[in-house]
Amino acid sequence: MQLEIAANTGDILGEGVIWNPREEALYWVDAFAPAIRRFDPIDGQVTSWETPEIIGSLVFDERGTIVAGLESGYNRVTLDPWSIEPIVNPQPEPGIIFNDGKCDRRGRYFIGTMHGEFVDDAGVLWRLDPDLTCHRVDDGITVSNGLAWSPDNTVMYFADTRKDVVYAYDYDIETGDASNRRVFISTADRKGRIDGATVDVEGNYWAALIHEAAVGCFSPEGDEIGRVDLPVDHPTMCSFGGTDLDSLYIVTSRRFLDEEGLKRQPLAGSLFVATDLGTRGIAESFFAG
Repeated sequence: MQLEIAANTGDILGEGVIWNPREEALYWVDAFAPAIRRFDPIDGQVTSWETPEIIGSLVFDERGTIVAGLESGYNRVTLDPWSIEPIVNPQPEPGIIFNDGKCDRRGRYFIGTMHGEFVDDAGVLWRLDPDLTCHRVDDGITVSNGLAWSPDNTVMYFADTRKDVVYAYDYDIETGDASNRRVFISTADRKGRIDGATVDVEGNYWAALIHEAAVGCFSPEGDEIGRVDLPVDHPTMCSFGGTDLDSLYIVTSRRFLDEEGLKRQPLAGSLFVATDLGTRGIAESFFAG
């Protein structure tokens, strides 16, 4: 395994990292800058677009635009020329922000919410269908993270970071329904917690271990079978990218470091890339609406 710095962007809170295969470019967000960022691996250039409010995740759609989870809910975003078109805000409550999100393989956009002050159980997992109807999938969540689906689409993973747990659900790809929630991974006895995650072609669950300076690789049974160590304490999400989807891109945060911590970890908030992992990812789906 090799680890490199792809871009030192100094993100406050990197999130939502996702590869666009049509552009062969990587996108992610800095939730609290707030901004959308694009990385071109050919020339290393990073382009940024400021957003008017907190942004937690983004996906691509068939129109060539972006659908994003902003503080005001689901929005369609055009980068050039810049525009934001509201779709729906299913939870317009004071203090609620839209956090981790991604599409299932039928193009439904799932986003988990949370309260900005970490109020217990204030979060909800929402699903935006291609017909732009919005549905409650689960609730009683404190910090929403870790969304991913098994390669055969029968299992959905979803983390409540503050509760030290990743859940697995039985998943019906035909309807978008999730059921039979059970504990997949517990982080109660370790330093780190699960933040953003993805799966590889073998069904392993790769998850950023925030506070633990690593990305962990977990088998479909929930056992830790691999690890990518990082020079910064707070990785926040990972996703496979590159032409062959065999590079693991990792975004990080400097939000949780004090002044001394920032001096010790000058690369906090950078985008990293791990290669030669012996596996590859599954292309993320576009929103179908």
